[in-house]
Amino acid sequence: MNKDKRNIQPHADKEVKHLMVLLDKSQASEFKKMVPELQDTWVKKQMFRTETEMRFSVLSDNKYGTKAAKYWQSVREQNTHFENLMRLSFDYRKNDVEIKKLQREIKKEKDLLERELKQVELEEKLYGKANMELTAKARMREISTWSKLKKEFHDGKFDDKDVNTHQAESYMHRLEQQKLTLTPGSSQPEVFNVLGQLETLKRVRKSGELKYDGANRKSISKKPKT
Repeated sequence: MNKDKRNIQPHADKEVKHLMVLLDKSQASEFKKMVPELQDTWVKKQMFRTETEMRFSVLSDNKYGTKAAKYWQSVREQNTHFENLMRLSFDYRKNDVEIKKLQREIKKEKDLLERELKQVELEEKLYGKANMELTAKARMREISTWSKLKKEFHDGKFDDKDVNTHQAESYMHRLEQQKLTLTPGSSQPEVFNVLGQLETLKRVRKSGELKYDGANRKSISKKPKT
């Protein structure tokens, strides 16, 4: 995707004359001068999470206290952005077809008002197209960063094929952390939920009820080649 495809300046420049309806003359003039700055803002604005936010907010140690837990949450996050990118691709293709249809209809339209309305719709579709291209770039950045994190957390000491394998150990850590946050002021449902899950998990681990338990599993996957 080249830089020109993500450039909204032509759209903004064209829209200045129409903004005269919404803004007074001095405001419209100020907007026109600010178009390059607004283009820069539009391109570099934060759309999704940064790597910093991924590490301390999404993959916080109290929720995902093991490398396996961080790895599998990274898998979930990456897949969410992959699926959204695929849906965006379909929307982008549909939008392109709608642009072509509007361009064809504008050429054939005899009614001046109908032609003007279709031109507005066309310009809206073109602006939407630029936004989709920017969104696709941001989603691809997230997909790539989650890939980087997956490789970082994969130390070869856990199963990377079956998410169930690590969960007893990872959830044990998470529930123990949640237990530490309980106070005399905690609500009864909150206490009941945390302690109930924690005690149940301890019981099923001790009884051997769990077929897969990262703490007891001997066979692990090999670390993937990078």
